[in-house]
Amino acid sequence: MDKLVQFGRSLLQPLLAVIIGLAAGAIAIVIVGGSVMDTYAEMWKGAFGSFYFFTNTLSRATPIILIGLGVALAFRAGFFNMGSEGQMVLGALSAAVTAIYLPGPGWFKLVAAIIAGIISGGIWSAFAGWLDARFRMNLLITTLLLNYIATLFAGYIVSYPLKDRTGSAAMAQTVMLDQSVWLPKLFKGMSLHGGFIIAVVGAILLFLFMRYTVKGYEIRMLGGNPLFASYGGVQRGKMMLISMFVSGGFAGLAGSVEVLGTQYRYLDGALTSPGYAWSGIMATLLAGSHPLGTAVAAILLAALQTGGMGMERNTDVPLEVSSIIQAVLILFVSAKFTYSFIKRRKARS
Repeated sequence: MDKLVQFGRSLLQPLLAVIIGLAAGAIAIVIVGGSVMDTYAEMWKGAFGSFYFFTNTLSRATPIILIGLGVALAFRAGFFNMGSEGQMVLGALSAAVTAIYLPGPGWFKLVAAIIAGIISGGIWSAFAGWLDARFRMNLLITTLLLNYIATLFAGYIVSYPLKDRTGSAAMAQTVMLDQSVWLPKLFKGMSLHGGFIIAVVGAILLFLFMRYTVKGYEIRMLGGNPLFASYGGVQRGKMMLISMFVSGGFAGLAGSVEVLGTQYRYLDGALTSPGYAWSGIMATLLAGSHPLGTAVAAILLAALQTGGMGMERNTDVPLEVSSIIQAVLILFVSAKFTYSFIKRRKARS
């Protein structure tokens, strides 16, 4: 019974955030002269109105889920990994390069490309953890700054050395991957691919890991009370490197499945423009870093984005209304963290 009450309380805050976000969106719709009910109906249809739109929503949610899982693991360990964007970009580039140049059968190159993406994202993230452990460089700042290095490096690679010169000269992109390396589509004629299955399995495995393993308990203990964790024998530096590597590995996996399942090449800016990384962080914050909750929150955020596109197609209300709803969600989550911070300060004093 207590667990049921606790579970209900954990759902209360995200639901309240969504309701407030929808209320703010309704105000924006009224201001631009639209009908609130009609607009939200079109938004619903754009996200879940048909099987085609539903699979589009799940396809968009796939990288958000994977990034959110990585961020959730880091947050649970008490580390702020804000470099998911750069880790995802390097993972995508590594997967594309591996799939293009590695010899062998298609299935072998597909597996190797996914592993390469995970390792690249993991190393880039662990590098920030090493800087913190070795030189006390603020993890929040370094992960943010490493995003720029990763995206600019990847942009240079596909603009000059690995640029596809057979097609449009204006596009900074690699050559197209061979079809044998593509992730399979789950339904014929739909955009949803095997990456979604990987994301769902990842969410379940991370939940089981955090809940039922010794390392998962140590990570939760380190994030909840670092001092108590150190008395219990948890080595903060070692745990930081492991947590950051796995966290970045999830982001790298997100980039890999996007390249192998959606774009079929690395295209400069295609992963950063949709804001997958920041949506993943938002999903984690909304779900309180719960792995399964993060997956659900990611689908919700993806639905807001795909529904917003449907709304813009069929009404005079601009797409920015869905951005307003997401911005209110961020403000609500930020307010929750600020309140918790003030509460802790008062408790200390």
